[in-house]
Amino acid sequence: MLSVTDLVVDLGGRRVLDGVSIEVGAGERVSLHGPSGCGKTTLLHAIAGLVGCTRGHIVVNGRDVTVLPAHRRNIGVLFQDDRLFPQFTVGENVTYALRVQGVRTSARRPLADIWLARVGLAGFAHCSVDSLSGGEAKRVALARTLAGEPNVILLDEPLSGLDDALHDSLLADLRALFIETRATVVHVTHDRAEGDRLCDRAIEFARLIQR
Repeated sequence: MLSVTDLVVDLGGRRVLDGVSIEVGAGERVSLHGPSGCGKTTLLHAIAGLVGCTRGHIVVNGRDVTVLPAHRRNIGVLFQDDRLFPQFTVGENVTYALRVQGVRTSARRPLADIWLARVGLAGFAHCSVDSLSGGEAKRVALARTLAGEPNVILLDEPLSGLDDALHDSLLADLRALFIETRATVVHVTHDRAEGDRLCDRAIEFARLIQR
């Protein structure tokens, strides 16, 4: 499903990734561990098309997406910050992702309502983003990501900074949804226990570098 081969990324005159390779099967959930600053987030951004690559290839579902813009890769990203649009309602935040995917206008709102219900936010479509709790905002971001039915979902420590109870509740819901939807997931974290609970397989980031 996802194949990254000999990936090199240079940013600001500095080589951030040097020969990274990773294979993730369809429906597999893989957790990447490593210290801060080792390049984990840069790898996710390269896969998503948010930073350019100096060399290497990124293939998703048999299609080379290395030079495609982010909106044409059908890759969903859950960031550490929720990145919700404050000028939009909850429902509009979710339908925005569907519009980017080219879903016809008449189908967007029903699909948004379905995904909001699946993440535990039925009836929240008309709410303002400013009225949400931290956990509710995370769930809106999750609904927005899943609504587009991405080929691959990238998680950039989306549960960091939450209190223990909320963290554990959202982690359990994420795992259940990913299993239910057979999602292909790459999860970046410094919390090995979190990765073990969410994913099928863990990789130390240093092992991805081709020596």
